[in-house]
Amino acid sequence: MSVNNPIPRIPTFHIHKLTPAPQFIPKNPRPMLQDLVNEEVIVRLKWGQTEYKGRLISVDSYMNIQLSGTEEFIDLKSTGSLGQVLIR
Repeated sequence: MSVNNPIPRIPTFHIHKLTPAPQFIPKNPRPMLQDLVNEEVIVRLKWGQTEYKGRLISVDSYMNIQLSGTEEFIDLKSTGSLGQVLIR
């Protein structure tokens, strides 16, 4: 083997400099929801696989949500049209 033609080294791992995690800054979601009034939205419930798709009519300070023209989906399958819905 010639000294002039060394075998290239292939790195097997990468080393990254550790940086501090970005600081968590809580945000109020209400302004974002207010911006979505009169838009089509999908609301996924906290528990399970139930979703509601409809036009956002209103949202209050308790984050109660009113939808119109609502369709319900369970496990991504439509279960039918519900019309006006209030999600508390």
